[in-house]
Formats: sequence, C-alpha cells, structure tokens
Amino acid sequence: MIGAVTKHQFDGLPPRLYVQTMTDLTGLLNPGIERFPLRKPLPPSQIDALSREILVLKKQLNAVILAHNYQVPEIQDIADYVGDSLGLSQQAAATPADVIVFCGVHFMAETAKILNPDKIVVLPDKDAGCSLEQSCPADKLEAFQRTNPNFWTIAYINCSAAVKALCDVICTSGNAVKIVEAAPPDKDLLFVPDENLGAWVMEQTGRPMTLWKGNCYAHVEFRRDALLELKKQFPQAQVVVHPESLREVRDLADAICSTEKMIDYCKTNAARQFIVVTESGILHRMKKDCPDKQFICAPVFDVMKMPSDSCRCSECKYMKMNTLEKVRDCMVRLAPRIELPENILRRARLPIQRMLEISSRPLENAG
Repeated sequence: MIGAVTKHQFDGLPPRLYVQTMTDLTGLLNPGIERFPLRKPLPPSQIDALSREILVLKKQLNAVILAHNYQVPEIQDIADYVGDSLGLSQQAAATPADVIVFCGVHFMAETAKILNPDKIVVLPDKDAGCSLEQSCPADKLEAFQRTNPNFWTIAYINCSAAVKALCDVICTSGNAVKIVEAAPPDKDLLFVPDENLGAWVMEQTGRPMTLWKGNCYAHVEFRRDALLELKKQFPQAQVVVHPESLREVRDLADAICSTEKMIDYCKTNAARQFIVVTESGILHRMKKDCPDKQFICAPVFDVMKMPSDSCRCSECKYMKMNTLEKVRDCMVRLAPRIELPENILRRARLPIQRMLEISSRPLENAG
C-alpha cells in the first residue's frame, strides 16, 4: 500500500514526490520463525545420492533446472542455469524443455509459467514467497493506478502475476535503469514494489517516479555503521551492494548492481577482497568462479544478536525453503505445480515480453 508522499532531493535533482516509508517487517514474518535461521548442511553422501536421482528424473522428464543465485549450494550445483532474475527469465523464455523446475521463489516460477503457458512449471516449495510480492497486492495497486490515468507502471519482477498483469513493463535489478530510460517521456512513472531500487534508479536516470511502499526484508537489514566497521577490518576490499539496500548502505558502495553483475564485477576487478552486501547464497558461486579471491559477507542488523556475533550473514528465509530433497520430490510428483488463469497469463505476458525486448536492444537504441 502507498505510504506518505513527501518531497525529497536527489543529488541536485529538483524535489520530487515519492514514497519514503518502509514495510513493517513484523507483518511479513511468521511469528515463531527466526529471521535468520541456521541451516544444517546435508552430508556429502546424501547430496550425491539425491543429485543422482535428480539427474535421472531430469532426463526422463526432459526437464530443465533453473536456480537463483541465492539458492543453497547443493541446488546451484545441480542446476542447468544459475543466475539473477533477468537471466532466469531469458532462460525460461528460450528453453525447449517440457518441464521447468524453478528453484527460486513463487513469483519467479510464475514468470516462467507466463512465458511458457503450455509447459509444466514446478516449484520445490509452494510457500517460498517474497516480502516484496506481499507488499503490493493487485487490488491496492489497481486502486492507486486509478488516481492518475497518466501513470506508466513499471514493476520490479519481484511481484505477483496479478500485479504484472496490471503493469506496462517489468524490470529486474539488472535492467531497471535501461527500462526506465526507455519509458515514454510524456508519462508519469509509477515504480512498484521496491522503493529502494526505485530510489536508486531515480538517482541514476534523473527521471522522477512515484515509488510504492515496499522493500526486501533481507536487504533493509544491512546498516551503514556495521558496514563502516567491516571496511575498517578490510580496508582494501571493494564493496558491492545490491540496489534493494538502503541508501545509507548504497552510498558506501564501490559498485551497485544485480547479483549477476556483482559476479562479473568481482571476476574482472583487480581487487582480491570483496565485501558482499546481499543475500549470502551468492557467495557459493562467487567462490567457485573466483577461487583466488576472498569474499566477506556483510553483517545484518538483528536485535536478537550481539554486534560481535559472526553468524549475522543475510539469509532469505524464503529462498532457503527449497532443499535438494524438495527438488527431487517435486520432480517425482510434478507438484507443486504453477497454474494461472488464462486472462492473467495473457495480460502478464505483454509487459514481460516488452522487458525482454528492451533488454535485448543495444544500449544506444534502448530508449
């Protein structure tokens, strides 16, 4: 739901109207569930046995396994493709497989189904949701859109299929700047549901936007003071920050980018140490791709833990709901299966296809 609209100044830009509130995390997290639970790793023998079962099932089903960079290491290791939301969308759009096993969260699997309505799409855990998706109900968005007929709605991909169906174009953190720069100049831009990503895009493009009240609970836990302390310990380290983070954290970054671009940055940068400000699942791939470099997980704020506690890496509880056993089981049962109404499939496909088309343009032709 939209919060209080205020005036704000962005790096010399004239004051713009935008939403300056944050989601109340207590309403999004189930009571009794620790915000940052410790996950017990599977023994190697069990990982090996499950992986072999999955590979046999994949061949039998003519399936493709897509995994987000935040998935647990053993899932990343058996996936056909590991990447960010943009790369996963592109893979889903192009796959010749009959079955898509989507190891991510619910909105990602929905996106794959929208792009492949005739294929079977399964999600290992049907409850793997997203605080951003929850922050933007379709009925609330539709009501707000009616307040301004000139809105051009840009939706971050972290939203439901029903919300996508209401929007003009989708974006990811990897292409949000390009998508906003391509938006019609005569339209009033409404950016949903991530206010932090939207604020960063405004800083990069100078394009004013109205921002929805929503954020990623895992990324807003990073704090400036804790990051400054970590920089003192590792003064030579480069700081790479996801744009879903708060501005106080983004201001300390050497690079602000999507998970896929983070990996590219670490590969090509001459630095040997990197402080990584995003969900800790990405460290597995970073260490595989850059075994000669050191990656330090930025600590998150947690009132239940001391600042000196080393177990304060950010873990998205939704991403970590998927396990290797659940991957195997969903392939055996072909469930939980993603099903969407035909009208939602049809309407939501258009803004996703528009995003993919804009993303494929050379930079000079993106607008």
